Amino acid sequence: MSDQAPRAVVELRSLVKRFGAVTAVDHVSFEIHAGEIFGILGPNGSGKTTTIRMLCGILRPTEGTAWVAGADVAREPDRVKSRIGYMSQAFGLYRDLTVDENLEFYGGVYSLGAALPERVAWAKRAMRLEALGGRLSGVLSGGQKQRLGLACAMMHAPEVVFLDEPTAGVDPAARRLFWTIIRERAAEGVTMIVTTHYMDEAERFDRLAFLSRGHLVALGSPAEVKQQFGHGGS
Repeated sequence: MSDQAPRAVVELRSLVKRFGAVTAVDHVSFEIHAGEIFGILGPNGSGKTTTIRMLCGILRPTEGTAWVAGADVAREPDRVKSRIGYMSQAFGLYRDLTVDENLEFYGGVYSLGAALPERVAWAKRAMRLEALGGRLSGVLSGGQKQRLGLACAMMHAPEVVFLDEPTAGVDPAARRLFWTIIRERAAEGVTMIVTTHYMDEAERFDRLAFLSRGHLVALGSPAEVKQQFGHGGS
């Protein structure tokens, strides 16, 4: 391999997940490079969230293998979880705590210790939350909640961050700001992996995988994926 070849920080090899008779993910293989903004696209029910949950060590694969940040997702799920950030579709923060209190709580979960004040300050600055520290998270707008969720997922400075449908249900201006923040984090070397069913977001990715009914049907840059669909993909 050339010294110029990008480093794979995530690798999937024939990954399968079955729930009883239903195959949600069917022999999916691809890799994601360090510092990429990588998209996993497809309609609802295509296997995006199941794939993400396997890569995060939450679901055990039925067959196949996957590595995230050097850890095997099936054999070392706790090691995977310590190296990644994960932001789920549902708003998983404490609505009766303020922005600052949520950040401090997650900093405690990650045992940041003396680094906590610095990371809270970084999170508020990076996620455009500096004016909201004393506000209850339950009264935040949809876009503000999403930025707080990303801040909490990144309190421990993970090298890989998974975001499951992060812009679903937020207004266009909030979506644009969120994408600006994602690009900023990737520019710092963090690998950002995003699932979405918004096809208009495809252009925002460096590369993307398109899933349909659990199968990988296209892989590459946005232009390459469009070309694959144009040459017989559906």
